[in-house]
Amino acid sequence: MKNQCCKFRLFIPLIVLAVVALLAWAVYGLWNGVLIDVLGVKAVTYWQALGILVLAKILFGFPRRGPFGSPWRRRMMMKRWMSLTPEQREQMRQEMRERFGDWPRPCCGGEPEEPEKSGDAPKA
Repeated sequence: MKNQCCKFRLFIPLIVLAVVALLAWAVYGLWNGVLIDVLGVKAVTYWQALGILVLAKILFGFPRRGPFGSPWRRRMMMKRWMSLTPEQREQMRQEMRERFGDWPRPCCGGEPEEPEKSGDAPKA
């Protein structure tokens, strides 16, 4: 089994190069097929399209996964959250509400409930 994995590893760089080549070809085709007529820009070569693709990745970055980015970042945040006391968690929630507002909003479109005041009786 280990030997088969090693054989497959040799194809990964080829697969990555093939995907990059296809993406560059798509940029090349779309640029020359659409933007010339719509915006009146010059036609680009395949290599210029590859450069545009690389430039876009540098400027706009790679997509992030989830609310905390990569899975290791999520695990790190969960570990930190679990180490907090209930008082520290509530303090952190309150700071986040002050900074970013009360979100996420309810999914049914209703108004968010008002936070309980210390003098009021608990709601049933």
